[in-house]
Amino acid sequence: MDIDSFDLEVVDVVEETADARSISFRVPEGAEEHFRYKPGQFLTLAVPSERTGVAARCYSLSSSPHDDGPLTVTVKRTADGYASNWICDHLRPGSTIRSLPPSGIFTPASLDADLLLLAGGSGVTPVMSILRTALARGTGRIVLFYANRDERSVIFAAELARLAAEHHERLQVVHWLESVQGLPDPAQLRAFAAAYADRDAFVCGPAPFMKATVAALRELDFPRARRHQEKFVSLGGNPFGDAVTSGPAQVEVTDTGPAGPADEEPGPVRLEVELDGTTHTFDDWAPGTTMLEHLEAKGVPAPFSCREGECSACAVRLLEGEVSMAHNDVLDDEDLADGIRLACQSHPVTDSVRATYH
Repeated sequence: MDIDSFDLEVVDVVEETADARSISFRVPEGAEEHFRYKPGQFLTLAVPSERTGVAARCYSLSSSPHDDGPLTVTVKRTADGYASNWICDHLRPGSTIRSLPPSGIFTPASLDADLLLLAGGSGVTPVMSILRTALARGTGRIVLFYANRDERSVIFAAELARLAAEHHERLQVVHWLESVQGLPDPAQLRAFAAAYADRDAFVCGPAPFMKATVAALRELDFPRARRHQEKFVSLGGNPFGDAVTSGPAQVEVTDTGPAGPADEEPGPVRLEVELDGTTHTFDDWAPGTTMLEHLEAKGVPAPFSCREGECSACAVRLLEGEVSMAHNDVLDDEDLADGIRLACQSHPVTDSVRATYH
C-alpha cells in the first residue's frame, strides 16, 4: 500500500547562510490533516532528476507546529549533493514539489521536559523545531550546544539570539566554533553535558560530531530512553513509485534488535502494539506479512517513510517476543540490543509480540 503524496507550493525562501535555505510551503486545501506534524519530524521530497525521474530525499522540518507559521524545511548544500543543490538553486515562491506527509520519531515525549539539545551544522534543523515548540508550548528548561565551522556558518543565528533573550530564564544557547576552539572531542562534550545528565538529550549533526557526542553521553550513563539521535543514511528505496537515486537523507533513530530472516515461519501470531496512547491487539498476524503491512491492513495509522529499512520512521521497541528483519541499513548494534526493530521489515518469529512506538 503506497502512501499518498501531495504537491506543495513554495511560499517563501529565506537565505539563512551562504549555503543554507529555509523553504516554506503551502499545504493543499483538504490535506491539512495529512500534514499535521510533531516537532523534529521530516518531509520526504521528490526532487526531479533527468537521469532517473526523481530522487527521494528526507529533510527535517525546522518550523514549529504550534506557532501558526508555514510548513518549513531548512536545506544546506552538501558537496556533490544533487538534491540539496537542486533545491537551493531551483525552488522559489510559486514553485511546487511533491512530498509525503511528515514522519519520524525524533521528537520529545513531553514538551514540559528539561532538554539538552546538541547540534552540529545543519543538524540544528530538527533541533530548532523542538526548541521553538518547547518554548512556545512547554515549561521545561532548554540548553542548546551548537557546533559550527565558523561564525558565518551558524544557521538561525539571529533567531537563536532573540529567543535566548526573550526566554533567558528557560533557554541557554552555547555556540562552539571550530575556527576558534577546534572540533569538540568526547571529553569536552562529556564535561559540558555532565551538568545536564538528568535531561532528555537530542543529538543531530555530521557523523564525527554524532560519534563524539553519543560517546560522551554513554560515558555519562545517559539511559537510552533519554538519548535520542538522528542519523544520516542513504535512502535507496522509493516511496513515490518513480525511479530514484541514492544519496544523503536525514532521518532519526531511537532504538532496535537482531536482523535477518527467520529460519522457520510461525503460524498466526498475536500482536499488541501501543501507538499514540492507544493499544491495538490482533490475533492473526501472518508470518508472510510485515508488522507495518499488518497494522495498515487493520486500519492502524502506523508511521513510516521509505519502507526499505533505510530510515527509522517506522521504528518500534519490542517489549515481548521477537521478530526478524529482512533488511536494516540504519540500526546499529546498540539499537538492536535495546529491542528496536523496523516495523516495515519485521516478521514474527515467536507466537506473541508486544511492541510500542514510544
